[in-house]
This record gives sequence, C-alpha cells and structure tokens, in this order.
Amino acid sequence: MKRILVTGGAGFIGSHLCDTLIAQGHDVICLDNYFTGSKQNIIHLLDSPYFELVRHDVTHPYFAEVDEIYNLACPASPIHYQYNPIKTIKTSVMGAINMLGLAKRIKAKILQASTSEVYGDPLTHPQVENYWGNVNPIGVRSCYDEGKRCAESLFMNYHRQNQVTIKIIRIFNTYGPRMHPNDGRVVSNFIVQALKNQPITIFGDGHQTRSFQYIDDLVEAMMRMMETREDFCGPVNIGNPNEFSMLELAKEVLDLTGSRSKIVFKPLPEDDPTQRQPDISLAKKELNNWEPKVQLREGLTKTIEYFDQLLKNQK
Repeated sequence: MKRILVTGGAGFIGSHLCDTLIAQGHDVICLDNYFTGSKQNIIHLLDSPYFELVRHDVTHPYFAEVDEIYNLACPASPIHYQYNPIKTIKTSVMGAINMLGLAKRIKAKILQASTSEVYGDPLTHPQVENYWGNVNPIGVRSCYDEGKRCAESLFMNYHRQNQVTIKIIRIFNTYGPRMHPNDGRVVSNFIVQALKNQPITIFGDGHQTRSFQYIDDLVEAMMRMMETREDFCGPVNIGNPNEFSMLELAKEVLDLTGSRSKIVFKPLPEDDPTQRQPDISLAKKELNNWEPKVQLREGLTKTIEYFDQLLKNQK
C-alpha cells in the first residue's frame, strides 16, 4: 500500500485516477477546491477507510506524508480557465511550486499533468515531445498554455537543482463519464446538444482535427509513467493518435444518439489550434508498450450513456 496525494482529485480525470488507486489498495488523499471538480464524482469513495477528501486550493501550501503525488489541479477547458485567467495561472504556477516543495521535503515522487496545449497551434504534425510549440504568450488561451509551460519548467528545475523525482505527461484531448456537461469541450458539447436535440455547434469549417482519448487509457498511462525508472522524467505525450475532424465527430455522435439535431457553424475562437495529434512513440517505448485500447465509437457510447442518465436525473 502506498500513500498517494491526488490534487484535483474530484475532477473528471482525478476522480477516475482515485477510483483505480483505491481499487488497487492504496491510501489516497484527494485534494480539491471544487472550482471545476465535484463531490458527486467521488461520493462513492467516501465510505472507504483508505480515501480521504480534503477541500484545499493548491495555490496555498499543503502538508502531508505521502509516497507519491499526482498534480492534476487546474481548470482544463477554455470556458473554465478563461473565466478567471489570473487564477488559472496561479493554479498552474503556485500549485506546481507548492507541490514540488512538498515533494522535496518528504522525498516523494511527483507527476505533473501537463497538456498538449504547450504545443499551441503546432507547425509540425503530429507533435513530438522535442517540439517547442507555437504559443501566443499574450492571447486569451495563454493563461492555461503558458501556465502549464511554466509548470513544466519548474518541475525540470526542481529535478535538476534539488534532485526531486519528477514525471511529466502531456495529456491530449480526453473524454469519458464525469466530464462537466457545461465545460465547453467538443465531446461533451456535441453529446449534450445531440441528446437535447439542439443544434450541434461547430466552430470554424469543421475540418480542424483532434485526437480523442478515452479516460481509462489515460489513467493506465499515468500510473505506468509513475512507475518508470527514476532517471526518466519525460515529458511524454499521452493520447490517442487516431485523428478525427470536428465534422466526423459530430456525425458519429448524431449516429450513436439518433438525434434530430442539425449542424450549425460559428466563427473559430482566437488561437484555436487547427490540428492536434500526438506522436506516442516515446510512450510505447517507456510505458511498457502502452497504447490506447478504447477506440472512439466504443468510448463515445459509454460517454453518451453517462450524459443521458445525467440529463434524466436533472429533470
């Protein structure tokens, strides 16, 4: 049994990670301020004697004796991270400083959940880890993009200067049950609109692409990354390399839901990337031959079932 701290543990990704860690018999502290996370995501874990829920904001120091830290705390959808951009930057930067400080003091291993957004609107395709990115440092998305880039820098410098054992992953578009229904992400947007028979909103011409990874594949990769050899820090791309246009995704959702929704087009938001696809060669090599198992249609079916039940419960 390990003692494991998960910041952002009541969020979409964090709650699934907590599920798996508890199922494996570990002692888990879940830290969350509920800005985008929800107690509903982890309520089923509250009866476990090995699960501890703490309301806390990572911009303030936190102290606990643990073996491992997964630093997931940060709003990750444009609607949420642009709502309070200064707070978003503070969460990425101060959160990293506080968690790295804790890891340094107690000699814990720490994993940073970084993002494919560090690549910005990429000029290379697919994206590999040694690509430095094409990011607008003063745009509306910069609070998240640059916050995560700064966090990666902090992690590397704590490793170089203080010998902290770090792991950095760059998460590409991930979807699944427990996504926030109003987070503005394309998968949840399309599914909720389709289930309500509302127009499906595509920004731009619909030919911009994304690669969609199901949550179970991400959690598996995160845990494998934490177990890699001590001298391997990353960063490592974690995503599904199968690429789909927004139009293809919308048609798949319409087909699976049987919705009567029509597709409507709106202008593309500022700095929205036109292509996003991970090169996962490094992940396959270092994470014990890891690669995504759940393909889009299967994952969408499970996610649609979740949102369908959620909307019924809200009536």
